[in-house]
Amino acid sequence: MRTRNISIATTLAVLFGSVALSVAAAGPASAVSVTIGSPGGMVVSGTLGRVFVGNDSTGSIIAADYSGNRVDSVSGINGVFDLALSDDGTTLYAAARGSHEIVVLDAATLDVKARYPVATSIGPLRVEFTGGKVWFTYEDPSDGYGNLGSIDPAVDPADGTDPMALRQLPHEALAIEGGAYLDTDPSAPGLLAIGATDFYDMTTDLMAVIDVSGATPQLTAWHDGGYSLNYLTDIDLVPGAAQVLVDGTQRNAYAGGTFTAAGAYPAGQSADIAPNGLVAQITETNVSVYRPGASTPIRTYAVDAPVLAWAPDSSRIFALVSSPGGYVLKTLTDPAKSVPTLTVNAPATATRAKNLTVGGKVSATVPLPAGARLQVTRTDMESPAGKALPTVAVRTDGTYSFTDTPPAGGTVTYKVAYAGGTDHTPVSGTDQVAVSRAATTLTLNKNGNLYIYGTDVSFTAHLATTYKNRTVEIWANPYGADKPNKLLRTATVNSSGNISATVDMTRDTVISAVFKGDARYKPKAVTSTAYARVKVATAVSKHYKTAKIGSKSYYWFHKSTNPLLTSTMTYYPGRKQRFDLQVHYNGAWHSGGSRYFALGTNGKSAISLGAPGESGIRARTRSVYVNGTSGDNVNSTTYGAWKYLYFSK
Repeated sequence: MRTRNISIATTLAVLFGSVALSVAAAGPASAVSVTIGSPGGMVVSGTLGRVFVGNDSTGSIIAADYSGNRVDSVSGINGVFDLALSDDGTTLYAAARGSHEIVVLDAATLDVKARYPVATSIGPLRVEFTGGKVWFTYEDPSDGYGNLGSIDPAVDPADGTDPMALRQLPHEALAIEGGAYLDTDPSAPGLLAIGATDFYDMTTDLMAVIDVSGATPQLTAWHDGGYSLNYLTDIDLVPGAAQVLVDGTQRNAYAGGTFTAAGAYPAGQSADIAPNGLVAQITETNVSVYRPGASTPIRTYAVDAPVLAWAPDSSRIFALVSSPGGYVLKTLTDPAKSVPTLTVNAPATATRAKNLTVGGKVSATVPLPAGARLQVTRTDMESPAGKALPTVAVRTDGTYSFTDTPPAGGTVTYKVAYAGGTDHTPVSGTDQVAVSRAATTLTLNKNGNLYIYGTDVSFTAHLATTYKNRTVEIWANPYGADKPNKLLRTATVNSSGNISATVDMTRDTVISAVFKGDARYKPKAVTSTAYARVKVATAVSKHYKTAKIGSKSYYWFHKSTNPLLTSTMTYYPGRKQRFDLQVHYNGAWHSGGSRYFALGTNGKSAISLGAPGESGIRARTRSVYVNGTSGDNVNSTTYGAWKYLYFSK
């Protein structure tokens, strides 16, 4: 059972300054993440499947499940600094430095069972359970040095026996500061490791291994006053070996009562060791997991997590990960599995129905087992759900390669995957190949044709040879932003390769035929632009008769009458009609001017011509839509019919 705090700086803050504390009311259990302000210890009960986290900021303890979801909490643990569990994982012990007591709780319910006051001005701080007793560090007020205390839960104070014993350090030369680090190991019941930096000499390291299985603690090994460790901030008992791990880096054997170097891991800051010996080492930005004595990590988690605790079955690591305003409890899974990387390298282009070669490499901090094979899947137009190809063997150097003959063109994706196993997580990678396809011919008729407004026009597309897909889409995209491109028809071409769709030609329109391709032929799209005139008519009024002059029919007006000409034209927002006027003299028609007039929303524009005041005058007028200058470009230029006027006496 282990507990880790952020650093020696946390301990110093406790020793040199006061901390403002607040007490939060216990809330109902809820499946939400655990977020705390300042860590106050963390332990894991395999018996209950619970993670217990102390929140120093609120004087509370939170219980979470193995997924990191909050399930319960309790408040009133003033200045909670560290946590420990009984050997059976059912009783929780909290060091409450604010109220100077060890608080005993039922781990299943978080109900407080007992409170043991500690006669100290600072502490208790660190707490562990081994040898049937609770062990804690505190500052002895008689001399200002840190010391070791214990509580025997089997002793009932009602019997007149004090369950608490202070000044339990078995060697008078061992002077520790009150926040010394403690550690126990389930595989070595009754052993307690202590590590600290001297309170008065900040470069002197103090550490010991103590046998606490008997009536009084016995010193197994100790180190006091040297500089070889240089500012100790963490200590762990190594399962299955007579060693301690210092600062997550240096292994020290303690046979013969002294500590001797026994190897090292790459530099770290602190660590926690699983019951099976795996070492979870903390650095500033990562948590790395090592096998015992290894120099290369099995895997590395990219998290800033200064507080860790292993699950008792070594199946996962629980980490308090730094986040804005505090820490969030996260579960780091599969710590014993290396995370491979897998590359896939396929040619950028290839020819359909021709062999190509795909290769790559699988790399892992733990080598893959001999004979490892990779699953290969090809995804293409013929097999959109993917088609399994023969597995491929991984060579001893981690490389692999295989050949394939892609039956379909277009984008072909090769996925290569390793299923993982006892020592590795699954991994996969992909790469894509642009496989060639043949070109087909697609045509669309009536490009450039001009039609009277409202004519129904049938457009026909012709598709030449393809493989399987014989479907063509026909789209109509009228000019003007107010009308979107519209799908007119999607169908299989007939036996002649043709498909037709009808368009009501009220505007200039781009017609598109689209073939989306198939496994052997590339997509193809063609367009045909057809044009539509506007509908225009002009009505003449205020004449007194109609009669022919030569072969032309004229509207006859008195010379003092103002003719009214009302033009009706297909409406479009902002559209104007051009009004043309011509006068006949010297045997020919001559321009009398042109002018644009806006159309009303009903498409009408009424113009009153002034009376000439003399007789014998012949004139003609017309309404014209001019693409571009009439205010828009959605139709083709259209000339209305001339209207002939004659002014008599």
